[in-house]
Amino acid sequence: MSDLHQTQLQPDDPRLTAYALGELEEEERAQIEAALRAGPALQVAVQEIRETAGQVEAALAGEPAPEPAHFEPYHTVRPARILRFPYWAMAGLAAACFAVVLTVHQFTEMRSAARQKPVMISDGAPAWPATIVEQPAGQAGDEHRIELQLDKNQTVAAVQPKISAEATKIGSAPRVAPAPTTLAGSRMDSNERDLGSIGAGGSSDRMDGALYSPMPMPMPREGWRPPERTQFNTEAYDYVADNDFLAVAGNPLSTFSIDVDTASYANVRRFLLGGRRPPRDAVRIEELVNYFTYDYAPPKDQATPFSASLEVAAAPWAPEHRLVRIGLKGRELSDAERPAANLVFLIDVSGSMRPANKLPLVKDSLRMLVGKLKAEDRVAMVVYAGASGLALPSTPANQKREILEAIDHLEAGGSTNGAMDVQLAYDIAKAYFIKDGANRVILATDGDFNVGVTDRGELVRLIQEKAKSGVFLTVLGFGMGNIKDATLEQLADKGNGSYAYIDSEREARKVLVEQAGGTLTTIAKDVKVQVEFNPAKVQAYRLLGYENRMLKKEDFNNDKIDAGEIGAGHTVTALYDVVPTGIEWKPAAGVDALKYQPVVGSPLAGDKSRPRALPTSEELLTVKLRYKAPDGDTSRLL
Repeated sequence: MSDLHQTQLQPDDPRLTAYALGELEEEERAQIEAALRAGPALQVAVQEIRETAGQVEAALAGEPAPEPAHFEPYHTVRPARILRFPYWAMAGLAAACFAVVLTVHQFTEMRSAARQKPVMISDGAPAWPATIVEQPAGQAGDEHRIELQLDKNQTVAAVQPKISAEATKIGSAPRVAPAPTTLAGSRMDSNERDLGSIGAGGSSDRMDGALYSPMPMPMPREGWRPPERTQFNTEAYDYVADNDFLAVAGNPLSTFSIDVDTASYANVRRFLLGGRRPPRDAVRIEELVNYFTYDYAPPKDQATPFSASLEVAAAPWAPEHRLVRIGLKGRELSDAERPAANLVFLIDVSGSMRPANKLPLVKDSLRMLVGKLKAEDRVAMVVYAGASGLALPSTPANQKREILEAIDHLEAGGSTNGAMDVQLAYDIAKAYFIKDGANRVILATDGDFNVGVTDRGELVRLIQEKAKSGVFLTVLGFGMGNIKDATLEQLADKGNGSYAYIDSEREARKVLVEQAGGTLTTIAKDVKVQVEFNPAKVQAYRLLGYENRMLKKEDFNNDKIDAGEIGAGHTVTALYDVVPTGIEWKPAAGVDALKYQPVVGSPLAGDKSRPRALPTSEELLTVKLRYKAPDGDTSRLL
């Protein structure tokens, strides 16, 4: 009971949920029951929890159980087997070792003699099957390799009789396994690099000095294929360091930019469904939270682009802390209210976009979006790769047949050169600019820019400059294995837009159809949040997520500092873990006392340095918001 007396039990305390579901130990359950007898409000809360749990259980009982995901195990663990010392085999093993030593000694002498023997080559003999491989020293079969010194003017066909003769000399030598014919350390002229013709009877039969193995390689069985090239994972994520707790005494203000990106959630889901743990830096808490929509109250008038709400509860991971939720709700727009859209699809058709979860999924996604457009909307399409350009001039959206045909004709091939076509896409959007409309470039790519402007900083500056034209950017990331998450997130940030990761047709429908209003229409830009904590009520706090969106306190009133945008109907959520006064808390590290600053309250300090009395307000914190109109340059305080 002492714990509950020291920290008064609240109706939102997570321990009540654990009690209602029967998850507490005997001692703690007795304490909760004692508190319930003294608090009618707590009894009501427990009853509501039990009723909700019963409803959920009844609803789930009628649904079929999902099939468990099938994951390939990394290792197969087999039970250990008791081994007994094989006395009967030791004698045979010793005899075999003696035979191997004797054979190797004889073959070494033979190999030394063969190395000094010149070989003359003549044309006309048929070629033999050969596999060109790298064979490390000491590999099985090295003892049977004959090294032949070839003159530059000797042909391949003429050397075969000598190789056959040398092979006959050692035909009786023991063989571990048939080793592939090896071409090692070869040097060729520039016009003789087609090594495949050596084994196919082709014309590339003149070589510099080369080393051949005479071991015959059996012809490959029917249906044999060379091994596929290894696919390397080149995904790139920016480093993310969790926000630390900050003492209110030295940091009363917390300032950050909003973020409506949702790419991290879909990307993390892709890893988990594949049975893998996502990279740590791929997990951005704010994007996981903002992936979902919340039932926040909308703004009360059309002049206000979004509303703000606050809620405080006990933190589930530390009931003595308070969890503060700040919620923003953008003004809703129906399809009829949505302004006309001037869209330019900027599509990556480079070779890296060939897989089914890249360009084919891009095409399916664009078809969905085209089906959502109105007659007054316009669509153009620019493709970029090694060869690129305008694939579809700006076309009214009611000409859906022409637009869909252009999408169908997209094919992947070449290297990625996005710079010139970023310029072209923005030029087209500017040429067909719709005043008070939704003017937007929609970039669909895996972010693997490998020719042209490959410097990330240069590409970001290009996008940032183009955003000043009033044309905003939406970035759609596709694929896996080489997704450049960090680049795509920054492009969307500097392009006054949002970043989504599309891993399925369902995700494409969510982003481009169900949330088309928010994806296409920006209702406020450069939205900043500043929270002031009351030191009489709060001793420390930390912001959960938004690590790469943090701003200096001076940036809140600085209109030159860029921040995030909010679209029609978007919801934005920010969570603070707050340490109230009256409980024990120690900062992770402090700073030494200052040497040259006046001591507060001393005669040298002056009136300005006198300690200000702590406020007597019961408020926990105050939230301020600042934003610009989509076409404005001066911010407003909400």
